[in-house]
This record gives sequence, C-alpha cells and structure tokens, in this order.
Amino acid sequence: MGRVRKALTGPWVIAVVVVAVGAVGFGLYWFQPWKLWQDETVQEALPGVADVSAPAAAPSEETLAPPSPATGPQVLASGELISHEHATSGTVKLVRLADGSHVVRLENLDTSNGPDLRLWLTDAQVKPGKAGWRVFDDGKYVSLGKLKGNKGSQNYALPGDVDPSNYRSVSIWCDRFDVSFGAAELARV
Repeated sequence: MGRVRKALTGPWVIAVVVVAVGAVGFGLYWFQPWKLWQDETVQEALPGVADVSAPAAAPSEETLAPPSPATGPQVLASGELISHEHATSGTVKLVRLADGSHVVRLENLDTSNGPDLRLWLTDAQVKPGKAGWRVFDDGKYVSLGKLKGNKGSQNYALPGDVDPSNYRSVSIWCDRFDVSFGAAELARV
C-alpha cells in the first residue's frame, strides 16, 4: 500500500494531473461546447420603420398619403441562407436607409450558437456543402461585428466607408475555427 501511495504522489504523476487539468480547461474555453445548447434570440425592428404598436397621432394630409419609396428603407439585395458547418436558415437583406446609410438585416435567422461568431459581408461566391465552408476569408470581406444572437431578426450597420456594391455575399463566420456556419448570395433587386 505504501508503494502505491508513494507512486501516486510522485512528482511525475502530479505533473501529468496538472497538464491534464490544464488541457481540459483549455479545451472547454476553446470549444465552448455548452453553447450548442444555449440559444440567444434577438428581435430588432428595421431602423427607420415606424413602430406599429406606438399610439397613432391624429391623421393629417401628410400621414394619409402613402410614404414615398425614397424616404423609407429600400432593399437593394437579398438572399436565402444556406447551411455550411451548421444547419442555418433565414433571409439576408442589404438595405439602404432613408439617411443613405446601409444595414445588413438577418430575418428569421436560425443557426447553432458557437464561439466567436461574426457576420461578414464578402466578395466570395457562395458554394453549397463543404466546398463553401472556408472560402469567405480568401478574398475581400468586412466584419460587421459579433453575431447578436443565433435566432431572430437583427440589423448590422455597414461602416460609412464600405461600398456595398463591391460585395456579393454574407457569411455567419466562426472566427475561432475559420469556418462558415451558413451563407447567402446577395441578388440585386
């Protein structure tokens, strides 16, 4: 019994245990497996669209006239998300707001949660299946920020110096593992 106890408390056993605990801790941090069971739903209205639940003011001649298309948000391009590394669905719209700024809007998004997910506007062609998993960082892309949620409808502002006509697709990109969860080709409307 004394030999076993001495062997289990030897310096090499303690070193192996410390390395194993460190490896498990790093693996948990890196992969964040608990996110596979956590959903984050975000529901944002499109900027510049009046909230229909707000109390209405007394109608005037201006409010009775239909809004001019030039004064409200205008969809410039849209596409349907396809699955890559994870099952992904929803609609993507590139929208010009009344003030001339642009947003990428995700509607009815449904994908897996994951570590370090970003929304990218890219110049890459969307390819189905495994062929499309890693193409989005090969060319020009703009990160629009961290994905706000893996479900729902949300908006991402384009920086003022970005010309949206130079980009043709959107990817939900996992920056940690350099892989696309899903992507959409933007078709001009």
